[in-house]
Amino acid sequence: MASTGLSSSNSSSSSYDLSFKILLIGDSGVGKSSLLVTFISNSVEDLSPTIGVDFKIKLLTVGGKKLKLTIWDTAGQERFRTLTSSYYRGAQGIVLVYDVTRRETFTDLSDIWAKEVELYSTNQDCVKMLVGNKVDKESERVVSKEEGMTLAEELGSLFLECSARTRENVEQCFEELALKIMEVPSLLEEGSAVGKRNILKQKQVHHTSGGGCCS
Repeated sequence: MASTGLSSSNSSSSSYDLSFKILLIGDSGVGKSSLLVTFISNSVEDLSPTIGVDFKIKLLTVGGKKLKLTIWDTAGQERFRTLTSSYYRGAQGIVLVYDVTRRETFTDLSDIWAKEVELYSTNQDCVKMLVGNKVDKESERVVSKEEGMTLAEELGSLFLECSARTRENVEQCFEELALKIMEVPSLLEEGSAVGKRNILKQKQVHHTSGGGCCS
């Protein structure tokens, strides 16, 4: 336990125990960016469509561990589809989002997105979370909670219904996903390896003032 001094550091770059890469996927307009913004900040905004890919970092404590989540928000439009394959690489968690008021966004998850996960995901053990967004529009709902639960079972994924607008279940979505990732030994090892590498990198920077560095 000689490294305890590092964990008490206040610098946000090194004061986490585990680092995980999370991917948000689903059709355009289902509220992926809104879920992310709601989770990262306290604001709820109407956002324009994501162009290509965007990512945000959130530090949080789950299950007694300090986590650094790098959350990638991918564009749902067909023309950006080719961009996304490389973003699946190394993801420990994938959030598949649909809009409970638009049935096609739900059917596209099994017809398009789940197939893409199978094709591109490099982690066999990666944890999936199925999210039905926009439950604040209950009167417009066309996809029942039961249908969502059934699909989640078929995909072997976790399931939650959320509302980015009212913040309902948004934090739970990412926290439950992180907890589940931490239960998978291979993913836990990956997450901690990244943390150790970063700390090692910082040490090298301190000891070598010049010199080229390979990424």
